[in-house]
Amino acid sequence: MTRILLALLVAGAAWCQQKPAEPPEEDETLAVKEYTFNPLQAEKELRVGNFYFKKGSYRAAALRFREATRWNPNWAEAWLRLGEAQEKLGDEKAAREAYEKFLELAPKHKRAAEIRKKLAGKG
Repeated sequence: MTRILLALLVAGAAWCQQKPAEPPEEDETLAVKEYTFNPLQAEKELRVGNFYFKKGSYRAAALRFREATRWNPNWAEAWLRLGEAQEKLGDEKAAREAYEKFLELAPKHKRAAEIRKKLAGKG
């Protein structure tokens, strides 16, 4: 009987010294988002971004286009649209980076020459 009590005391002491597990984050806006290749989600983000762009809400559009590039980093169209939105916002550096990524991914795209000319002019 004393062995059982001793074992319970040792187990209880060990259990008390353990750190409590962190509860999962309840507010999803505070949780760190992990991106994996998801072309369907990227397409959805691009569609919503196009909606905002047409409304003139360029900041919202840029956020959606950025999300699209995170879900599918090799989608040239998303990078092109991100560059256009950043340009409308007046962020030349971000626009240039997006356009350069677009040209890297789709050097023969029908709008590639136009974008190259645009980048050369902003030199």
